[in-house]
Amino acid sequence: MRTIHRKLLRDLVDLKGQVAAIAVVVAAGVMTLIIAVTTLDAISLTKDRFYRDYHFADVFVDLKRAPEGLAERLRDIPGVDHVETRVNAPVRLEVPGYADPVRGQLLSLPDGRQPDLNRLYLREGSLPDPGRSDQVVISEPFSEAHGLRPGDTVTAIIRGRLETMTVSGVALSPEFVYQIGPADLLPDYERFAVLWMNRRALANAFGMDGAFNNAVLTLQAGADAGPVIDTVDTLLARYGGTGAYDRDDQVSHQFLTMELDQLRVMAVALPTLFLGVAAFLLNVLMGRIVRTQRQQVAVLKAFGYSNRDMAAHYGLLTGLIVLIGVAVGVGMGAWAADALAAVYMEYFRFPAMSFRLQPQVLLLAVVVAAGAAALGTYRAVRGAVSLPPAEAMRPPAPETFRQGWLERSHLGRLLDQPTRIIVRNLARHRLKSGLSVLGIGLSGALLMVGSYQFGAVDDMLDTQYRLVQTMDINLYFTEPASAHAVAGLRHKPGVQYVEGFRNVPVRLAANGQDYRTAILGMDAEPKLRRLTDARGQPQRLPPEGLVLTDYLADYLGLRPGDAVQVEVMEGHRRTLDVELAAVVSEPVGVSAYMERQALNRLMREGPALSGVWLLTDASQHPALYEALWDVPQIAGIGLIGEAEAAIREYIDDTVLIMMGVLLLLGGSITFAVAYNNARIAFAERARELATLRVLGYTRGEVSWILLGEIAALTLLAIPLGWLLGTGFAMALSAAMSTDLFRVPFVITPQTYAFAAAGVIVATVLSVLLILRRLRSLDMVSALKTVE
Repeated sequence: MRTIHRKLLRDLVDLKGQVAAIAVVVAAGVMTLIIAVTTLDAISLTKDRFYRDYHFADVFVDLKRAPEGLAERLRDIPGVDHVETRVNAPVRLEVPGYADPVRGQLLSLPDGRQPDLNRLYLREGSLPDPGRSDQVVISEPFSEAHGLRPGDTVTAIIRGRLETMTVSGVALSPEFVYQIGPADLLPDYERFAVLWMNRRALANAFGMDGAFNNAVLTLQAGADAGPVIDTVDTLLARYGGTGAYDRDDQVSHQFLTMELDQLRVMAVALPTLFLGVAAFLLNVLMGRIVRTQRQQVAVLKAFGYSNRDMAAHYGLLTGLIVLIGVAVGVGMGAWAADALAAVYMEYFRFPAMSFRLQPQVLLLAVVVAAGAAALGTYRAVRGAVSLPPAEAMRPPAPETFRQGWLERSHLGRLLDQPTRIIVRNLARHRLKSGLSVLGIGLSGALLMVGSYQFGAVDDMLDTQYRLVQTMDINLYFTEPASAHAVAGLRHKPGVQYVEGFRNVPVRLAANGQDYRTAILGMDAEPKLRRLTDARGQPQRLPPEGLVLTDYLADYLGLRPGDAVQVEVMEGHRRTLDVELAAVVSEPVGVSAYMERQALNRLMREGPALSGVWLLTDASQHPALYEALWDVPQIAGIGLIGEAEAAIREYIDDTVLIMMGVLLLLGGSITFAVAYNNARIAFAERARELATLRVLGYTRGEVSWILLGEIAALTLLAIPLGWLLGTGFAMALSAAMSTDLFRVPFVITPQTYAFAAAGVIVATVLSVLLILRRLRSLDMVSALKTVE
């Protein structure tokens, strides 16, 4: 073994504590990179395969009713490859042994065979037998939630008629990878089902013989969806078409795309943060090694080692540290990604999804970590390489110092000698002190990023379900109903207050952007569905004009007073300009609002309602559900408490798990930074401290000089960490905002206190490890003169 390689091994052993600390930081960056990229890769590949193999459609359209013969005209549209017409019916279900109301969506299948588009992946059982009108295939999530198997039965109300259905099979569909009900934000597998039934039987039960009310299309290779959608809308307008849309607006695909977008953000932001800290630590460590090994470098060069040899030596030292971190990070990342598969399979239902560590992902992790290390160590290694042997043999020239203002002041004279040494050292080495403060501050910032979302998520959900939505139950009608429907519901068991709403699907457009949503028409001062401003204050709906959530208004580039192009997708379809009257703030969902009577006028209809909200006595719910079961015009019943529980569970399983991992990694990095800072400070001043012991300073005074300096740097770093953490949290909050929810930028005093406490605890633990070395200072070597 060459001498320089033995030196490398000795350096690794001598610096094992600092090497381990830096390796932890590198491992954290690599772990987050592996988790995000592997998860992104697995979901994307699985999605693409499922969509391709089961012929997921490109364009979707709902309508009132059109004759089956119109399908040929749809097929003749330029760019259309295939058309599948269907019957789509809302149903209410009753599951044996389950008391809560259950909504369902019933779709037709060609009698006795798979559809050409949006085919079913049969997990068990079979498709309904040809000619059978009492068999259905049910979605796997609903089957698992209720323990239903082929041969079991469910009761359904289809267009007011009670039907008993036998389960023939359990399936998954590319159309319902993310299975949510109308107006829902999250899956509720117990209370929302997707079912498939033979076309002839469903058409007969729903009054659609020889007709269809839903169609899906695929496009020819290279065809543009825009012109096809425009032609479909023109053709189906007279048949009550509510507007064709492509995959980007298909609910399941839209939610899946948002999740993938968040993973892309995480794959860039978090590893950059961690590896940036790692680069900083490597810079400090390698700079310190080169400074303390000047004479060794000179001797090695004098014995014939070239500049290339020295660069390779220090480069290899850096590479080994990075390699250790990459190995740990890859192992932890692969384990965490595999565990994350179960979470994603709960919300995104694919036939199978395997998380495998692809070679290109491993290569990416190595390249990114190596790049960060190279950036961090280039300057220090360059300094070692360029140092001439004769100059390196001499100790560094003593620095020239002058008294600072603090030393000349009265306050400076009040300080004891050890404290003056601390102040003088910090003032005379401003760059080194500043870098130490920055490193500790960055670690505190990571703790803030990991912890702030816990409080912010609670604030978001409390705002949505305590301030905005105060109802207990949502009722949706099969067709817009008269306002008189409210009167009949007031007398149902346990009903305390009733408030009606009108919901109209629309496409909003402005400034070259458009968005499909629905206008929710409410009372001018709604009691059960409040609107709030950015400060959480309730807002009254204006008598005219549109109100948008701030997220949607920003997306469309609108301010109050601007005109919004509203394309109505229901009833008398038309496009008109409506003034944006106000903007409200909501953390969950993306919506538009109008005063209900103004919306009725916009629709050229009487006082129609799409549904009602109920405030109820929870103890009367069983009797209320039984009474509502007998009301045929009710298409679905939504329970707000269950919706809140579902979204809390979703956030716990996704956002907070990731933030918990980030918090754990942030804590590890905080200790790594604090320990590195303490070790470097001790190594650079060990000779000076030993000399002070020789001159008669007590062990306590010498310890105070080092520990006081570390404490001063830590206290200076805490406010910087708060500032950096606030900026990181703000950026992460903006980057993670989606149509589903926006975690508000809310940082509590507890968050600041937690970050400060984490830094202080990490520093104290590091100091305790350093004290052992302070007790064994070598005073003999301090008496020797450096030649």
